[in-house]
Amino acid sequence: MNFPMHRRRFLRTAAAAAGALSFPTIVPAAAFGASRKFTIGCIGIGRLNVIGAGGQGGRDMKNFLSRDEDCRVVAVCDPYRDRREEAKQIVDEKYGDRGCAAYGDFRELLARPDIDAVVIATQDHWHALIATAAAAAGKDMYLEKPLGVSVEQGQKIRAAVRRHKRVFQAGTQQRSAGKFRQACELVRNGAIGRLREVRVVAPGPTYQPKYDGPLDPQPVPDGFDWAMWRGPAPDKPYNPGRVAHPDWYLQWDYCAGFICNWGVHYLDIAHWGAPELGTESFEVECQGTYRKKGFTDNIEGWNAVFTFSSGLQMKYYDLPEKEHDTGTKFTGDQGWIHVSRAGIWAEPASVLQLRPGKGWNRLASWEDPALDYKMGKAKGVDVPVFASTNHGQDLLDCMRSRRDPVSNVEATFVATNLGLIPEIAARLGTKLKWDAKRERFIGNDEANARLQRPLHNGWKFA
Repeated sequence: MNFPMHRRRFLRTAAAAAGALSFPTIVPAAAFGASRKFTIGCIGIGRLNVIGAGGQGGRDMKNFLSRDEDCRVVAVCDPYRDRREEAKQIVDEKYGDRGCAAYGDFRELLARPDIDAVVIATQDHWHALIATAAAAAGKDMYLEKPLGVSVEQGQKIRAAVRRHKRVFQAGTQQRSAGKFRQACELVRNGAIGRLREVRVVAPGPTYQPKYDGPLDPQPVPDGFDWAMWRGPAPDKPYNPGRVAHPDWYLQWDYCAGFICNWGVHYLDIAHWGAPELGTESFEVECQGTYRKKGFTDNIEGWNAVFTFSSGLQMKYYDLPEKEHDTGTKFTGDQGWIHVSRAGIWAEPASVLQLRPGKGWNRLASWEDPALDYKMGKAKGVDVPVFASTNHGQDLLDCMRSRRDPVSNVEATFVATNLGLIPEIAARLGTKLKWDAKRERFIGNDEANARLQRPLHNGWKFA
């Protein structure tokens, strides 16, 4: 299966879609100097209306559907026929027409010259192939985290985004939440003194497989393209346990594990507050336990310690998903700041009363200072409340200005690697030394061999 789609096949399928769907003629915003609405294609939808069944792609699609002034969703893609048809119906009902096209093959969507940007929310093992192809096709993108399932895949995406001059936003949406920006600005501006330690805690064993049926090969359900879902992963027979949610997250073929997939959120905040995590070489030790139930086989629990060349230490481990325990905690020689999705805390508490001043190192990506912060009260004390913004809107704004969004490709590359690298240390059971400049391990060929993942079934990077 070669990666490029033959022109004849695309023309045939596009013509059939045009006749069946009667979608209106849509010209990309780029043709008008970005003065019109951007056109969006969504790749990887998931189950839209089933609670607890996943579907981040569906949530992303609905977010862009709500950005009426700036964009229009014109196409959806998913290997499940019922899911893409449901997504198309939601889009058509939103706009009051039948203009949304539905595809089972993402290459058909990328071949459309009228699409400005794509939202990619597939399984992790697909991220790099689709993102690099999107960049080569001239599409800006919103890519769900992490960048991929190997360091090399992140390098491929980073190179493609920069080579083709694409606007890239990752789905590390905490960067658009005010309390995370506040915490990182306080740390970077010396509010807790010299930084000594960073602690990152993310859920691991919280997630357990739900499929409990037979493990032998099963018939592929009607309307599901198993070969397309599997894509560059190893060629294995279909079984519902391979594709169930959250089971696929727990399988090495499709995901490196929550040490990377979930942990990337709080690792990203660690790097945002302490940029040296992305530039300094380090040593890392990690103890891990691995899953063994059914098809699941990637890392379940972990305890990693990073020691950076400056002496800064980062401890990264798993805990049950209690937001007051999980999150990112920065400790300096004059206090600490802990931030998670549940809130922000500090010692001394007066740190949270500090307002940005002259010469303050700011992290907001938007240009309007009115979106920065406003004063509010916490326990009767005046405190600055940092504004939160819409993560998808940041992509759209940056598509007009052609600047980097808040979750740019370099930042996401670092956050992804901070999850992938300790997993390699845990798998090999040894301390590793990472050369940040060369992006390789020092003196360990076996570890360096694990920086890549082979592509299967004929798939190749564009």
